[in-house]
Amino acid sequence: MSDKTLYLIQSCFSQTDRILTQLDQMYSPHDHIILMGDAVLYAHDDRLEQKRNLYILENDAEILPEKCPNHIQLINYAQFAELVLDFTRCVSLK
Repeated sequence: MSDKTLYLIQSCFSQTDRILTQLDQMYSPHDHIILMGDAVLYAHDDRLEQKRNLYILENDAEILPEKCPNHIQLINYAQFAELVLDFTRCVSLK
C-alpha cells in the first residue's frame, strides 16, 4: 500500500500563507497537491516551486492575474475525480 497523500488546499486567501507553511512540515516528494479557490492566488509562491505533482482546477485558474506557472498542471473536473480516487489518504487544509 502506498503512503502518498493528496493535499487539497482550500483555504481563503488570508489563511493560505499559514497553510503553505504547515504543508511544508508534512509534505513528502511522493505527495500530490491541489490548490483550490482563493488558494490558487498563491500559485507563484516560492514554497511551491520545488513541489512535485502540483495541480489547479482549470476553472479556478481563471482568477490568476497572470499565466499559471509551468510547474503546475491544470486539470479539469474529470481529471480531479480520477486523481482523488487514486488516493486512500486525502487531507483538506482550510
